[in-house]
Amino acid sequence: MNEADVRERLADVQDPDLGGDIVSLGLVNDVTVEEGDGDGGTVRVSLALGAPFSPHESAIAEDVRATLADTEFDVELSASVPDELDADEQVLPGVKNVIAVASGKGGVGKSTMAVNVAAGLSELGARVGLFDADVYGPNVPRMVSAEERPQTDGETIVPPERFGVKLMSMDFLTGEDDPVIWRGPMVHKIITQLVEDVEWGELDYLIMDLPPGTGDTQLTILQTLPLTGAVIVTTPQEVALDDAVKGLRMFGKHDTNVLGIAENMAGFRCPDCGGFHEIFGSGGGKALAQEHELPFLGGVPLDPAVRTGGDEGEPVVLGEGETADAFRVIVENVANNAGVVRRRGVSEGR
Repeated sequence: MNEADVRERLADVQDPDLGGDIVSLGLVNDVTVEEGDGDGGTVRVSLALGAPFSPHESAIAEDVRATLADTEFDVELSASVPDELDADEQVLPGVKNVIAVASGKGGVGKSTMAVNVAAGLSELGARVGLFDADVYGPNVPRMVSAEERPQTDGETIVPPERFGVKLMSMDFLTGEDDPVIWRGPMVHKIITQLVEDVEWGELDYLIMDLPPGTGDTQLTILQTLPLTGAVIVTTPQEVALDDAVKGLRMFGKHDTNVLGIAENMAGFRCPDCGGFHEIFGSGGGKALAQEHELPFLGGVPLDPAVRTGGDEGEPVVLGEGETADAFRVIVENVANNAGVVRRRGVSEGR
């Protein structure tokens, strides 16, 4: 068996999102065939997969193994998305995907979503960082019970870890209960400094919990970091949806992919009567996604367990039950859609 034989077999492997086979889409970086002393040998395939542990990319890898399984060759797979910039020109050279979690207004559960997406990706096996960039209201350390503070040698900052997630937050840098009263240039400076000085190491995903709205912090991040995409968090009520549209337009003006809409507080199931009550309305997030031709990532019900988990520092996605399952669906969709962005970039740029 030679390289041409391998590529012919790989042409049977379909991309579940892009609508074509991985060879014609340009998602096979390289194929090498090493003959053994007797029968068989080793086939090494490098795939342009950019969202580690996403279910769809894992399925592509399994299909590649399956299509070569009846040969006498061992199969070794690797995955990488070629980067146009040299390592010394990259802002975060060790981070594969930077994903912003944003909302048009406060009070919609954005930080809760960011924490659960980060913890859920880590639970899948990914290497994850969580940057609490909500300068004026950093809540992430409390939501994960992060008692350990970052370590520093005066030049670099080593972030602590919780639930397998590396953490950085403005809350680590200010006194307890001290208000942050900064003008725009100061916000830009501190965000830029944290991005450059924190030792994130090798990460599959860096989740950025942005402050609500469309202000200085968002602009700094959009201008500084190579975002894979953004997740917009909303509730079903009209006032939240109106503000979510502003967030969509902000990312659109900066040519940033929106990975989808996540709806929080999507109904309440009464623990006493078992009835389901749509307190904040019905289907607003899904309708918003359809109107703007964006993916709907999923909805999370209004559940006391979410509040309890946030207060006690235990992400709901790591537990069991309807709400945990809802968060897991969103986590998988975020990873899958990040993969679509990365693979489409490779396919269209070849």
